[in-house]
Amino acid sequence: MNKLESYACGKWQAGEGGEVMLNALTGEPVAQVSSRGVNFAAMLAHARKVGGPALRKLTFHERAMKLKALASYLSEHKDRYYAISAKTGASKVDSMIDIDGGFGTLFSYASKGRRELPNARFIVDGSPEVMGKTGSFVGQHVMTPLQGAVLHINAFNFPVWGMLEKLSQNLLAGVPAIVKPASQTAYLTEAVFRDMIASGIFPEGALQLICGSVGDAFEHLTGQDLVTFTGSASTGQKLKSHPVIIRNSVRFTMEADSLNCSILGPDAVPGTPEFDLYVKEVVREMTTKCGQKCTAIRRAFVPRTQLDAVAEALKARLAKVVVGDPSVDGVTMGALASLAQRDEVRKAVATLRTVAELVAGDPDTVAVTGGDAAKGAFLGPILLRCQDPHGAAVVHEVEAFGPVSTLMPYDDVDDVIALAAKGEGSLVGSLFTYDNAFARELVLGAASHHGRLLIVNRDCAKESTGHGSPMPVLVHGGPGRAGGGEEMGGVRGVMHYLQRTALQGSPATLAAITGQWLPGSPRQEGVHPFRKNLDELQLGDTVKAGPRKVTLEEIEHFAAFTGDTFYAHMDEVAAAANPFFGGRVAHGYYILSMSAGLFVQPDPGPVLANYGLDNLRFVTPAKPGDELSVTLTCKGKNPRITEHYGEVRWDTVVTNQDGKVVATYDVLTMVEKAPAAA
Repeated sequence: MNKLESYACGKWQAGEGGEVMLNALTGEPVAQVSSRGVNFAAMLAHARKVGGPALRKLTFHERAMKLKALASYLSEHKDRYYAISAKTGASKVDSMIDIDGGFGTLFSYASKGRRELPNARFIVDGSPEVMGKTGSFVGQHVMTPLQGAVLHINAFNFPVWGMLEKLSQNLLAGVPAIVKPASQTAYLTEAVFRDMIASGIFPEGALQLICGSVGDAFEHLTGQDLVTFTGSASTGQKLKSHPVIIRNSVRFTMEADSLNCSILGPDAVPGTPEFDLYVKEVVREMTTKCGQKCTAIRRAFVPRTQLDAVAEALKARLAKVVVGDPSVDGVTMGALASLAQRDEVRKAVATLRTVAELVAGDPDTVAVTGGDAAKGAFLGPILLRCQDPHGAAVVHEVEAFGPVSTLMPYDDVDDVIALAAKGEGSLVGSLFTYDNAFARELVLGAASHHGRLLIVNRDCAKESTGHGSPMPVLVHGGPGRAGGGEEMGGVRGVMHYLQRTALQGSPATLAAITGQWLPGSPRQEGVHPFRKNLDELQLGDTVKAGPRKVTLEEIEHFAAFTGDTFYAHMDEVAAAANPFFGGRVAHGYYILSMSAGLFVQPDPGPVLANYGLDNLRFVTPAKPGDELSVTLTCKGKNPRITEHYGEVRWDTVVTNQDGKVVATYDVLTMVEKAPAAA
């Protein structure tokens, strides 16, 4: 039997004594878990003093590259993880969702970090705010990593994904983590974690592990620390109300119980693709991971006229589920994570049966193929049916965290919106319909009670990731009962580990701090900035060019050449009647083209490509006879860590002969770095 160890302050340490975890299929001992004797105060201090500074020395891009390297490294060992995962009762598909899903999340955040975050150690958040008449006093928001540590308290059902989906964000943000997996399946988490440490990819102190309880760790949390929790609402509320959490305003994110629902639209009658998709999805959510998913479908709402048809279709599909050892051919569903978990589900089912009848399955007996029916934590899928969901509060309050779902009728869209809300906050809801008007009404009425809503029909079904699959690019969390928090969501998740600070000062000072040129900061002219490579180019490097006269002949030529003969450019009478123009005006894109002709340096050089414009605004119309000038200023640089070039953002202002602003925008270019030394 394996004695699990915690990784604390750079060393692996076994706790004293401990609880024995059993193989979910056979009941045999797998591991002993204890953190007794681990110094939690020292772990937090180690994270803050060693891990945090090392992470904060790296840029977002450098940390993203480490996430990618870690995902690749772990992927090489996944066959070993699969073998361990089988002991948790997981099928191969279950293990794939947990293990490969975790690695995929790391890859996703690695990509997001390099594409959407700067190659810097902090983020400039939004545009500057001018707070004085002359522009000499401005404000700018920035976001920097918190200088504490995050304590991740994870659930038993996803021992790999549950860890990696959280680590991907805090590591990208530059904040060290202490991971505390649920003891039931900690032996899988520990195996993956050992390889994470052995890889040496992240600096010492960035990652630590607690196998066992968190002891007195909460007593040592500060206002720079964070806690994330996934588990039961009752436990989460106790932790969230800990005096230290309250006193120090520790950021606390919770993902808790969730009585998620799935809704069949009135149009989805037997024989329609949506009806079949609904039946398939409910059964899949009941049986994947043996229903041990915080996102599983617990409440299945169908039109009252379709209740019998759906019940029969679900019953027929559930009859094909084979429970047992997933390594045996033909087995489609494994075991629950533990005997204790099976007993909890049976208890919840007994409560639900006080208001609902049994349609399929038996909570007390199940036929098992392979495994040990007497010692394994096996339970067949159980479908219940509640005729009066408004009068049965229990079905909206009690979650059987296993292969259990309750089928219920509704009368119309308002009725099902009200029923969905009785869950008091869910991680996810889904709707199967081809009626977009019904979908719109449902979403507008139910969105406030859900963290995510999935709308499935025949058009998107093949690519749909399913009701129960949180995706790295979308938030995962929900209001009310579901915990009130958000995880993932792409860069949104990273922001949880950063502090937003409002800076106030002169444009020059804030530009020096942020590395972003601000209007009002000094400009310098000289060598054309397009002749400078990325390393030579400095913030404020400027070229001023013009004037060039706008002529009616050029406006008409541009119209003929492009086919843009909008009346404001071609019809003097109609243009004069327009309240914005008062006569014929130049095309906006003519102005952009003219401006480029003024500021571009045409010879081959460090500027490799123009890849777009941001924040384009046409402010004052340009009329025939106007003389336009342009000022182009280097606003920001973002070197790409894996390429020989970087991105440069240029502040661009076009003015007329009266000094009025005609257009403003940012030009985005790719510029070569300095040649590598020989």
